[in-house]
Amino acid sequence: MSTRPHELNFNQGLAEYAVVDAVSRGRRHPEPPPAYRSEFQRDRDRIIHAAAFRRLEYKTQVFVNHEGDLFRTRLTHSIEVAQIARSIARALRLNEDLTEAVALAHDLGHTPFGHAGQDALNECMKDFGGFEHNLQSLRVVDELEEKYADFPGLNLSFETREGILKHCSAKNAADLGEVGARFLNRQQPGLEAQLTNLADEIAYNSHDVDDGLRAGLIGIEQLRDIPLFNEQYEEVRRLYPELPQRRIIHEVVRRLINCQVVDLVQTSGSLLAQHAPADLESVRRHPAPLIAFSDDMRERNLELKRFLRTELYRHYRVHRMSVKALRVIRELFEAFFQDPRLLPLEAQQKVADLRRRDGDTGQARAVADYIAGMTDRYAIKEHQRVYNPGELT
Repeated sequence: MSTRPHELNFNQGLAEYAVVDAVSRGRRHPEPPPAYRSEFQRDRDRIIHAAAFRRLEYKTQVFVNHEGDLFRTRLTHSIEVAQIARSIARALRLNEDLTEAVALAHDLGHTPFGHAGQDALNECMKDFGGFEHNLQSLRVVDELEEKYADFPGLNLSFETREGILKHCSAKNAADLGEVGARFLNRQQPGLEAQLTNLADEIAYNSHDVDDGLRAGLIGIEQLRDIPLFNEQYEEVRRLYPELPQRRIIHEVVRRLINCQVVDLVQTSGSLLAQHAPADLESVRRHPAPLIAFSDDMRERNLELKRFLRTELYRHYRVHRMSVKALRVIRELFEAFFQDPRLLPLEAQQKVADLRRRDGDTGQARAVADYIAGMTDRYAIKEHQRVYNPGELT
């Protein structure tokens, strides 16, 4: 007899190719099923209670955390991705709980200082296997979180872990066992993972426009050269000619998100109807993703991405912070790798454990784990403690 009341309600109304508990490949460490939750609700709940998830509140999206209270952080970004992804999943009759779990976990491995921090740590780790935030997110949920008596990490389901790992080299995939096999076998992940990847793009493109305008690093007139933005802007100005500029921006960003979501749902719905996958395995074996934008929307997205890369991410004020971040990360890594006794006692023990197992590579990985887990302000403070003679503790 089932120990799970209301079990049938978990999957009610889902498409035949959605991921459900019954087809899950399970967890690395077997556990009894939860009584009043689906397996993917359990995953979502574990992620929300993880220390790494809380630390996202003080990790950079584009702007360093202390530059302003209204700019997005990794935490607010993750919540926004989850909202967008759940809406898409519901429209396509896919598993919302799995979708939300993947969305909330996808950035857990990000370093402080955003992509600048990742690039710096990857450079530091070039002789020790490199550093990549997708792999680090998986490492966080598989190994680094320490909350449960029976296993390391969060012991998430295979499907959630698969969704976290958006891309992976063949070399790294070979070391990851089952969760890396699809990269070697050229298979697709489940549809929930596919749609969360694109929801992430929708969120960061649209919200980086909002934050960039708020910071004054890009302007409306520049953005009007980008068709995806300008169409929404012209429509808002036509409908609300007296609306203040700040509310115009909010309305344009809202419409930016909506038009991309609508296109994604409609295009993906058509692809699913055309190819009619019979089940999850049919999705995995399909030669291309079945969640996709239309060709027109994909091109418009690329134009917006190119604009943001040139005008926002390479803006001199962002570049200045990136250079500072590089220095902080690089110098912390050098100090801790050369003398692990500079680390807190618990981190010293982890360095010693990994060094015994993997030598210099293990020591470097433990130092990278410690630095990657830092918030922006903690990294700055640690740098001051290590290098500033006035900071003794």
